Amino acid sequence: MKVNLQVKDRVAVIGAGLTLFRRRMLETPKELAALAAQQALEEAGLTLKDIDCVVIGTAPDAFDGIHFNGEYLADGSGATNKPMVRVYVGGGTGVMVPIAAWWHVASGYCDTVLAVSEEKMSPARPHPQYVFAYIWDPILERPLQPNLIWIFAMEMRRYMAKCGASKRDIAYVSVKNKRNALDHPSAQAAAKITVDDVLNSETLVWPVNRLDISPVSDGAAALVLASEKVARKLTDTRVWVEGVGWILDNTHWYNRELAYPRYVEQAARMAYRMAGIERPSKEIDVVEPYDPFDYKELHHLEGLLLAPKCQAWKLANEGYFDRDGELPASPSGGLLGVGNPIAAAGTMKTAEIYWQLTYQAGARQVKKPVEKGVAQAWGDLMQVGTVIVMGV
Repeated sequence: MKVNLQVKDRVAVIGAGLTLFRRRMLETPKELAALAAQQALEEAGLTLKDIDCVVIGTAPDAFDGIHFNGEYLADGSGATNKPMVRVYVGGGTGVMVPIAAWWHVASGYCDTVLAVSEEKMSPARPHPQYVFAYIWDPILERPLQPNLIWIFAMEMRRYMAKCGASKRDIAYVSVKNKRNALDHPSAQAAAKITVDDVLNSETLVWPVNRLDISPVSDGAAALVLASEKVARKLTDTRVWVEGVGWILDNTHWYNRELAYPRYVEQAARMAYRMAGIERPSKEIDVVEPYDPFDYKELHHLEGLLLAPKCQAWKLANEGYFDRDGELPASPSGGLLGVGNPIAAAGTMKTAEIYWQLTYQAGARQVKKPVEKGVAQAWGDLMQVGTVIVMGV
């Protein structure tokens, strides 16, 4: 796959903001978006008057219960009387939002962009799972009455069978990420747990237990992106967007190998090629992979070419991906520990890479020196891969 991107300007992230991630937040979606946006603007030293364009990300309208959710969020996200676009690629939205903000600046259309992602899943009744009741193929899938958990239980089981990983091996990811989240001020599901705690938690759809899954969450995240001229003028704590990649695979997930996320690899290769990265596992210092399930972090680390196929679970249990390990993965606590407001989750991960590379991550700062990081998100039924590479 060859992609030619005409880049007129170098683009930097110069500020980030994040609300609490919680279930049943009292703030409206607009208020959540405004809170994250204000934090990002303050960190960048800007006001809304300084912003040229706004990019908004939010998942299905049914979560917020509001039709045309992008338009509804516009004023809360600072888009009054400004060019605004909403992007939506399922769970991949969170990283697609900074990618869309990047191309607004890189094209020369805007000098400054406020990128805001919001999700309020709690209002969905009787449970957010029911929002996904109509995403299935009406002929081939819906008669089976599937839900997301049992689809991903099949994928987890296939990964275990193909790669020789046990539930105990996979459960360590949940232990690691929830432990990392103890240092995160926004975290919803931080905890000091053991592998046995994961294995003994309620079985939902075998082999998936309750503690294998990230929690239902409300929250918002925001970033400010700027052209090189503006970024150099405003701050010394800037991080450059060095590569972006995205892919939309076909909808027929059942005719491909579920043990490996080819959609992530293809998006990653696009981003690495743009960033000039030839050996990702040697050149990337910190990674925030998308981890709505514990096995998905392993899955995605392999798709990001940061671990050999079927080897991520072994490296994880050796401490390779610990915060003080060779390649820290989800040092924030990830979705398993911080929470998973779907569209906001990947933007949170992009913000975490920005904070890591500018040494502003506080207690969750990784121990090794960091110059280059990658954030990734995934969406729909093994379809969407979105990847962003950032460096100093």
